[in-house]
Amino acid sequence: HHQRLGFVFQVYMACQSMLIVLIGAIPEYHIEQGDHSNHEELIKHVTFTEDVNSIVTEWFLLKQQSYKVSLAGSLFFAGVLIGNVFFGPLSDKIGRKPVFLTALFFEVVFGYATAFAPSYEVFALSRLLVGLMNGGMSLVCFVLTQEYVGKAYWAMTGTLTNMTFAVGIALFGALGYYIRPWRTLATAANSPGVLFFLLCVTLPESPRWLYSRGYTEKAEEVLQYIAVRNGNSNAAAKVKLRMCPGSVKTGNQGNNGPGFLDLFTHTVLRWRTVVLMYVWYSCSLVYYGLTMNASEDSGNRYFSVAMYGLVELPAYPLCIYFINKQAGRRKTMASFLALAGLSCLCTMLVPVTAGALFNATSLALLGKLLVSAAFNIVYVYTTELYPTAVRNAGLGVCSMSCRVGGILAPFVPSMRELHTSMPFLVFCLSGISAGCLGLLLPETLNKPVTETLDELSSPAYHRIVETKVGS
Repeated sequence: HHQRLGFVFQVYMACQSMLIVLIGAIPEYHIEQGDHSNHEELIKHVTFTEDVNSIVTEWFLLKQQSYKVSLAGSLFFAGVLIGNVFFGPLSDKIGRKPVFLTALFFEVVFGYATAFAPSYEVFALSRLLVGLMNGGMSLVCFVLTQEYVGKAYWAMTGTLTNMTFAVGIALFGALGYYIRPWRTLATAANSPGVLFFLLCVTLPESPRWLYSRGYTEKAEEVLQYIAVRNGNSNAAAKVKLRMCPGSVKTGNQGNNGPGFLDLFTHTVLRWRTVVLMYVWYSCSLVYYGLTMNASEDSGNRYFSVAMYGLVELPAYPLCIYFINKQAGRRKTMASFLALAGLSCLCTMLVPVTAGALFNATSLALLGKLLVSAAFNIVYVYTTELYPTAVRNAGLGVCSMSCRVGGILAPFVPSMRELHTSMPFLVFCLSGISAGCLGLLLPETLNKPVTETLDELSSPAYHRIVETKVGS
């Protein structure tokens, strides 16, 4: 039940993330001759020749004001970046559920502020605040979904979560096709959040977080509740946990528990964090770079939005198959990143002929499929590499570097001035270098998940790892 709710929730997350693509659509227009240096004069002489209702047509965001559409999108992702850094460590301190519910409540509130914004300034501020809540909530939701199940199911649940997000993008394209007025579309995309909030109030706290913080009895109660909900009452009666070594009770220790700084001061986590930050950054840079190349095709904007979601779907069955086989997480992620980088290299070597089977567009879409697979794996892989006590903090830092890659991606095409092939060379080198660095990380397939930092450094943990691998 909890897993299904987490999966369906990704549809709402996708709608919020893709909202600006449709409500910020720039229709075709004609400007009569005259003095257009003044915005008020421009409004008098512009005529929209396409039946589109968006923030562009309502506030006439054209010419000198056209940057405001991109600015609204940038403010959203700036908010996501801040939310990743702030909410990740916070949920490690006070719990997954309170942070998740608080962020969801305010995202719904700010989402309605977007739909009913009386001016562009209020609209832009609401997008920043929605992004702030969205960034933290998406990470907490992902981790919470993972921690409800055993480690053996993490690859499956992580993949299904990302797959549902891709389906959500496609559904948003269909929603935009049938609901054209931008305010109505924003309201329709935000309203499911109210239902999700009411349903999520009943969710239990993460048993892994409770266990890692020393609340053993509460963790047992949650596990018993989950067992009963799964129809396994016999297993519920047998649930008994030992005190977690190295755990810190939040109520007793205040802020002395592990946190953000441990990602860079802990001897084991320091190198993992640096490598993972670069891998996440490269995934984002290559993903958005290929997306921009594919988006140069003209066509129906609603169909294009749907295609950008659907093209990712074949990547996820591939992930499920390979990461649970002998290749494991590390080699599969590195391979997908390297292949995505090579597809960028091949893109500049083939013709852009529309009728060709292997033209630049098809190779770019193939590259997006491959980097989507790498993105999916790195989510699951990162979750397994960090102990429960700092898992959200680690995901938050990695997601922050991911947003930096997304922000920089639009500027890479300007390197064409140096050489025509320079942009795709950058994407190629980013993918291949990230794949090579990823090979330096430890494999996590069939290895136990650590709960605390003490377990990560203890010789006993490494003996368990060796036993698991040997068997």
